[in-house]
Amino acid sequence: MFHIMFFEPRIPGNSGNAIRLTAATGTTLHLVEPLGFDLSDANLRRAGLDYHDLARVEVHPGLDAALTRVQAVGTGRVYAFTGHATRSFTDVAYAPGDTLLFGPEPTGLPEQVLADERVTDRVRIPMLPGIRSLNLSNAAALAIYEAWRQHGYAGGS
Repeated sequence: MFHIMFFEPRIPGNSGNAIRLTAATGTTLHLVEPLGFDLSDANLRRAGLDYHDLARVEVHPGLDAALTRVQAVGTGRVYAFTGHATRSFTDVAYAPGDTLLFGPEPTGLPEQVLADERVTDRVRIPMLPGIRSLNLSNAAALAIYEAWRQHGYAGGS
């Protein structure tokens, strides 16, 4: 299926929500260190409810390790979600195994990540002018459901 990657996430509740999201969609969540929380954080556990055992979560010591991993198990295509793109995320023809990459809550993806040669393309989620960003887990949900929709919600009920 697909991969969701959070680069250096800061807010435990967002990663907890993403754990529920990945359990519901059959995706894998990749968390790239350093994390802004401990994996035993009560807010992370609370947001993930009882889905922790149903979700696939991998923690990586850095971006290189994370990208190496998804390239080994996926398509190698990595879509970086950023407000600094012109292409809409709905204009991508996603393939199972693609990785959807999101940046930390306060800042988004830094330029050095966006410029990484392993990033296939930069895409954006359209919003009204003057709005800086969506909540991280909400953005991931929009993106993964679009990718999954393109494949008829394969495996879903």
